[in-house]
Amino acid sequence: MPKDRAALPMPVTTSTPPNTERLHDREQLLSLFRQSETPESDFLIGVEAEKFGVLADGTAIAYDGERGVLAVLQGLSDKFGWAADSEVPGGPIISMSRGQASITLEPGAQIELSGAPLSDMHAVHDETWAHRDELRQVSEPLGIHWLGLGFHPFARRDELSWVPKQRYSVMKEYLPTQGRRSLDMMQRTATVQANYDFADENDAMRKLMVSLRMSPIVQALMANAPFLEGAVGERLSERGDVWLHMDPSRSGLIESLWSIEGPSYGDYVDWALGAGMFLIKRDGKNVHNTGQSFRDFLDNGFEGHCAELGDWHLHLTTLFPEVRLKSTLEVRGADSLPAGLSLAVPALSTGILYDSTALSEAEQLLGKFSFADVQDIRAELVTRGPGVQLAGRSVQQWGQELMEIARVGLVRRDRRNAEGRDESLYLEPLASLLSDETTPAERLLSGLESGPRWVEEVIARSSY
Repeated sequence: MPKDRAALPMPVTTSTPPNTERLHDREQLLSLFRQSETPESDFLIGVEAEKFGVLADGTAIAYDGERGVLAVLQGLSDKFGWAADSEVPGGPIISMSRGQASITLEPGAQIELSGAPLSDMHAVHDETWAHRDELRQVSEPLGIHWLGLGFHPFARRDELSWVPKQRYSVMKEYLPTQGRRSLDMMQRTATVQANYDFADENDAMRKLMVSLRMSPIVQALMANAPFLEGAVGERLSERGDVWLHMDPSRSGLIESLWSIEGPSYGDYVDWALGAGMFLIKRDGKNVHNTGQSFRDFLDNGFEGHCAELGDWHLHLTTLFPEVRLKSTLEVRGADSLPAGLSLAVPALSTGILYDSTALSEAEQLLGKFSFADVQDIRAELVTRGPGVQLAGRSVQQWGQELMEIARVGLVRRDRRNAEGRDESLYLEPLASLLSDETTPAERLLSGLESGPRWVEEVIARSSY
């Protein structure tokens, strides 16, 4: 056992007792959503930000070792009171927790801050900067740099380690049979995500559909993954291309919902039932049933096991659409970004989803194009960015209107910081990009020259 792993405090087991309630009717499948409905006065924002760790020469950091992720987690534990967590007693450390926030590990040793549920973007800003400072303090002595990019700029897949989380081993074997870039998704991508509350079924599904329609636009505006294996790639977002070659039954824009007027929880459930499963858990052990749809499992069971409510809750976490419905609405479509720019992503969604007028305006705007309109240009969007035409207008123009709707929504929310500024200030980096008709990726590439200091310059320009 590496000394850095041994030095961490004994991890707390993160697994929760399974819900063994037998599934026997459709209403049970809707219960998670109904039980999660929240009064508007209690709406919160939870932001998740992933980033890559590299050494000064661009080498990807590993899971363990003297300058690996475990060494970083040890520093966070020693200096800042984060507690180590594992899946089973005595198992490997896979996350850290402190209060309502957690730090988790993606399959290729990417670190993710899963922030606490917070009242406004000002609190999200403070949490982001505190996390950034804590990471800096424990990483600098180790010579580790953290990059806010959507795709690893230097590493080949065979140069990356695997985090020993139980379901990752199942995903590693199964997902490549469903999509040729699945392992890239696991090991070489990073995102900015945000979680939102909903008041009732109508509110949840309106927010889901607006966010799904926004997702390709936001992805193009914030494209930030122009590198591939130590060189400039062919696309502004290599990560965006990865998600176009993933298991279509569990990812994408959920085509089945676009043609339904006023979709329901049940319509989302119907989509989720068709996706292949990874595993179920029985008596503390994993039972692999990869590829069986949840619908078939519900009807026929698997090797003598009948479907339980805990299986359904687990299954919902293994679905990766651009926007995911669980106990919150998770908006998932943007490349990872440096900390300051990353705040524009949840600010945009907050201004639209948490203001009723803005939500209606966004619905009306985004209803002007179809699923086919978007699907036809997705590959072009991740390659060329927002200059691409969508339904007779550039995605840049669609983005400009969305940003203005969000800006006014944030002004109406009127949540102010100590300096008296409202949350619209976090849209200013996006406004600058739109004004210059550029993307984060193009700014990264501007004036970047090949040579002996290329890696050093890429690290400096993309520092989280």
